[in-house]
Amino acid sequence: MKLHRSPVALVLACALLAACDRQPPATPSEATDTATAGDSTAFAFEEATIAQLQERMAAGQLDSQTLTRAYLDRIAATDDAGPMLGAVIELNPRAMEEAAALDAERAQGKVRGPMHGIPVLLKDNIDAVPMVNSAGSLALADNRPAEDAFLVRRLRDAGAVILGKTNLSEWANFRSTRSISGWSSRGGQTKNPYALDRNPCGSSSGTGTAIAANLATVGVGTETDGSIICPSSVAGLVGIKPTVGLVSRNGIIPIAASQDTAGPMARTVADAAALLGAMAGADPADPAGAAAEGHVAADYTTFLDAGALNGKRIGVLRQAMGYHPDVDAATEAALETLRQAGATVVDVEVAGYDDWNEAEYAVLLYEFKDGLDAYLARVTVGPGSLAELIEWNREHAGEAMPLFGQEIFEAAQAKGPLTDQAYLDARAKARRLAGEEGLLATLHEHRLDAIVAPSMSPAWLTDPVLGDHFVGAGYGMAAVAGTPSITVPSGDSHGLPLGLTFMGPAWGEPQLIGLAYAFEQLTHARKPPTFAASVE
Repeated sequence: MKLHRSPVALVLACALLAACDRQPPATPSEATDTATAGDSTAFAFEEATIAQLQERMAAGQLDSQTLTRAYLDRIAATDDAGPMLGAVIELNPRAMEEAAALDAERAQGKVRGPMHGIPVLLKDNIDAVPMVNSAGSLALADNRPAEDAFLVRRLRDAGAVILGKTNLSEWANFRSTRSISGWSSRGGQTKNPYALDRNPCGSSSGTGTAIAANLATVGVGTETDGSIICPSSVAGLVGIKPTVGLVSRNGIIPIAASQDTAGPMARTVADAAALLGAMAGADPADPAGAAAEGHVAADYTTFLDAGALNGKRIGVLRQAMGYHPDVDAATEAALETLRQAGATVVDVEVAGYDDWNEAEYAVLLYEFKDGLDAYLARVTVGPGSLAELIEWNREHAGEAMPLFGQEIFEAAQAKGPLTDQAYLDARAKARRLAGEEGLLATLHEHRLDAIVAPSMSPAWLTDPVLGDHFVGAGYGMAAVAGTPSITVPSGDSHGLPLGLTFMGPAWGEPQLIGLAYAFEQLTHARKPPTFAASVE
């Protein structure tokens, strides 16, 4: 989660360099080119897309074992040595075995779909056997779930190779009001690959850095408010925050059931769409799963349409602008691209914009306590409740809280059950202001197909003393409303990526993917990182 405007200041997480606690990568293969520090061009699969990799595998020019080994070597070259990105927290010891099994299926003529044999990295708050699921916390460093999360089962069924787990802002940025994005007590500090002294945003920090740096083909992040959109934006990626319920939350360490979701993070819209198709599915065990019935597309790549902007009405949320001249310039250039593509661009003003913040924060506190207690009750090692976790952190403060405390944990623990009228009122208010009277009312009033806003400011300097100090964000309305959004690279500020976010109504992923793809094909704004030490 990345809550960008809370009543208790910024809620992000990270700082300080520390060694990743993960399985050692496999021995480099002589058959695979690997990158050297600061030299991303040496990698054999630099910026390779899912479609390109599938084409090579279908032609017999590549197999999943070679591809998987290449990414393992790449991680060793650019995450363990070299720039020390701190993106991958643990590797799947069965990755090569999984790749070999999928190669055997392909040799027998069985190809499960576009994800067959494709290596995927998962954020370290998603259950995936046999790896630890820790939310970046040392308190759960021995938590090895017995079962895969629902979305991981779907990925495996689709033929994906689970390569490993990525670092994150500890507890998905919901521990302290003074946290630093990208830092966890288990994984240390994740860096931004475009400038190593800059922040990767959070809480899906490791996934953003890893995919930007070509440590896997695609990755999975999670979001409550910005944790997919923000790290994707500052890493020059495409990130999709789906409608709540489209992707199951079962097996994900929670923050808030009314806003939590997992989603794809990728270097292209096409790759993000392919990954979404493998992840999405109505899960009857997820409280929001029933609403997804009838809304899950079999293949989201069918909505990739280079002409999708023609004839559309796009609203511009200028209330999310004006905080940085480079962001405004990139947004204005993006709007001109939309117009030239045949879209009608309409300035809009959302009534009560940002007035949902206080209510949203109250909802998150209540739901975090309820959801985390339920998850920890199933954990066989470590704290069994939020109360026990708070005490564990106090007893291990030197390791767990060297830079900031757990004020949010304590505030959440003080909340009552979800039957409290204060919770019910806050939830109704937040959803009404951001959704019914906000995003949805604006779409309806102006007959819009989508609303766009700048995703985020450029990446800020990682600062373990003063914490996060970013400015501006345009994604919060869709997060609180539970509706979909997608960020696409739109330009840069001194070499630091910028993104444009498209927002739409619930279950509007197909249209948003089409619009984002059309914009991407006209701009091709993504530039791979070169692991610079700092901005020139």
